Parts: sequence; structure tokens; C-alpha cells
Amino acid sequence: MNDSSPPPISPPTFTIKKWLPILSICGLLAAAALWRNHRHGHAAADPKPAGSARGELPPVPVVAGVVAQKDVPLYLNGLGTVQAFNTVTVRPRVDGQVVKIAFTEGQDVRVGDELAEIDPAPYRALLAQAVAKQGQDEAQLANARNDSRRYAELLAKEGVTQQVFDTQKALVNQLAAAVTADQAAVDSAKVQLAYTTIVSPIAGRSGIRLVDQGNIVHAGDATGLVLITQLQPISVVFTLREQTLGPIQQQQLLTPELTVLAMGRDNAELLAEGKLTVIDNQIDTTTGTIKLKATFPNTDLHLWPGQFVNARLLLSLRKASAVVPAAVVQRGPEGPLAAFAFVIKDDQTVDVRAVKVAQIEQGEALIEEGLSPGERVVVDGQYKLQKGSRVKIADAPGAGGEGGGHSPKAAGASAESGAHRPKPATP
Repeated sequence: MNDSSPPPISPPTFTIKKWLPILSICGLLAAAALWRNHRHGHAAADPKPAGSARGELPPVPVVAGVVAQKDVPLYLNGLGTVQAFNTVTVRPRVDGQVVKIAFTEGQDVRVGDELAEIDPAPYRALLAQAVAKQGQDEAQLANARNDSRRYAELLAKEGVTQQVFDTQKALVNQLAAAVTADQAAVDSAKVQLAYTTIVSPIAGRSGIRLVDQGNIVHAGDATGLVLITQLQPISVVFTLREQTLGPIQQQQLLTPELTVLAMGRDNAELLAEGKLTVIDNQIDTTTGTIKLKATFPNTDLHLWPGQFVNARLLLSLRKASAVVPAAVVQRGPEGPLAAFAFVIKDDQTVDVRAVKVAQIEQGEALIEEGLSPGERVVVDGQYKLQKGSRVKIADAPGAGGEGGGHSPKAAGASAESGAHRPKPATP
């Protein structure tokens, strides 16, 4: 055996003094863990809200409103076009040169106001010729009548034959007819002369001049001199669905003159108020619509021919109806919840209520079925709700003070800016 081999390694010896620091540290960590668990246990035993104890979600902040009761008008809406009550294209009725333009473009004219004048000299000459011819025939007629009286005396004395007397009598009748024809020629010449002065046939506003002074015009010209349109009163022609014909006719039995409102293209500005005057005598089979015509006084000239407007026919006034902000009405799947609302119950939970909407007008929804005046409904915050959810009433955006969400005014303000506003519906 070689004496240079390394000596065997002896096992380490265990001593309490060596491990005592390590054991102390472990004991401290264990004590700290026990103390933390003990503290959390007491905290878990503290009382908490009832909802948390049952594992429910915290209350959802919403803006609330109250179902109001008011009289609501029901409208039928259609797209309309403004038409002049009367339109006339003024044309010359005789040929000649335009020697005067007597109106200003855009001028309001009355019936009989002079618009233009055609050179009258040729027509004065024709009138003079007709008058001269008439005078000549009247002189011959007077002489023929004198001769006829003489022949009558001679016939009694048999101084002339019956044939001569009859011939003279026929000449008198012939000249009398000639005088009558001459009078007609004189009247015609006077009319032609009067046509050289062109006057307005209606009261209205003149348009852009179509012929300048000095031009030669003819009675057969299609262009005309100027267009005159009657603006007061004025008409609006609009269309409605054929299904509305029955309700309109029924309402006319109660109210012969139905009110029609002419609104601007934004459907917010009221332009004029008039009356329904005509329902067309047939339905357009290609579109399934019917034309109606309303008349407006148009005293302030807010309506102009060719203008597009939104026509609103006031069908009836529904009294003491339930009304809510439009944002209250939510749209669900087709079926019983096609339209619904969240109703706040006394225990601050919500119920899902199916509603029937008659119309939505200017941020307010008319409710036919489902809601009663005085009930509280959710105006904003519906996207976090479901049936039975607990809610917390919050202030409406922009409202000051506590409980602002409870006021109808705050609810209405939220309805105007709500993200869930449904599209307006037509009854």
C-alpha cells in the first residue's frame, strides 16, 4: 500500500450553535405568516354590503328619468316640393319690335301692370284702315236705304216693278252686312293694337328677363318675355305611403282642414304652416304612394318654388299620453323585446319592460303600451344592465348638484346626447 494516498474525509459534525441563527430566522418568518393570516381572518369577518356577501356585482351608475304625461301630436311625414300657386310665361300675342321693357327683374307685379311694349305704329295704321272702310260702307248703306224708300213709294204707284224694288232691298241688306263686317274688323284692329302693350295676367314676382329691348318678337315664339310666379299663397306637393290614406280620410270627417307643417331639410326649422287642400285621385302603383297638396299663405316668403321641404301632416292629438326621452327606448331582437326599456323598481333594481312606441319626435318617444306616467326609467347607462341589476342613480352629464339624474330635465338632456338613441319611427 502506498503511504502517499490522501486520508479519508470525515463526516461533518452537527452542532446546535452552528444552526441556531438559521433556525431563528425561520421562526420569525413563520410567526409573521401566522400574524398576517390571523389579521386577514378578522378582516373577512367584518360586515360588508349585502350584495358583496351574496356575490353580486356592485351597483351600476345610471341616469334616471320619470315617465311624463302630456298631449302629443301625431304626424305623418313626407318629402315635398314647393310649387308656385300660379305660373305664367308671358309671351307676345302680336309680331313686332320690342320698344320698351317696363319691369325690373325680380319685381313684384300686380294684375294689369305693364311689362313691355311692342311698336304700335303698324297696328294703329291697320285700325285706321278698318275705320275708313267702315265709314265708306256706312255711307253706301245710307244711300241704299234712301233709294229703297223711294222705290217703295214708286212701287205703290206702279212707277217701278217689283223686281227693281226687291233688288234694291237686297242691296241694302248686303251693305248692312258689310258695315257689320267692318265693325268686326275695327274691333279686331283695336285688339291687335292693345296687344302691343304687354301686361301681367297675374299678381306675382317677375323672373329673369328673356328678351331685351329692340328685339323682334313673334306671337309663335316659345321662349316668351318673362316668367311670372305667384308666391302668395303657395303650394307644397308631397307624398305619403298608401297605407296612410284611410286614417287621413277618417280624420277629415272630424276635421275638414288638416294642418300641414313645412319643415327645413334638417327637419328642425319650421318654415310655414298651411292646410291640406287636395288628395290626388289615384295612387302611384310603381311606388305605392299617394300625392297630397297643401296651401300656405307664405306671408314671410320662407317657401320658394322648387324648394325641397319635409312636409308634416298633423293627423291627430293624443291626449294624456306616456312620454319618455328617446334614449330610454332600447332595441332588442325581433319578437316580444323588439323595443324595451329598463324600469327602476323601489329596491333600486331594474326590470326589463317591453314597450310599444307610437312615434319618436324631437328626442321624445310616445309610448302606447308598457310604461305608465310616474315610473322611473333608465335614460343612460343601459349597456351594463340586465334584468335584476342593482343601480345607483347618478347625475346626468352637465347637471349640477345631487340627484340631478332624477329630474325629467336632466333625463331629457341625456336623451339628446345618449349613445343608444333609436332611429325615429313613423306611425
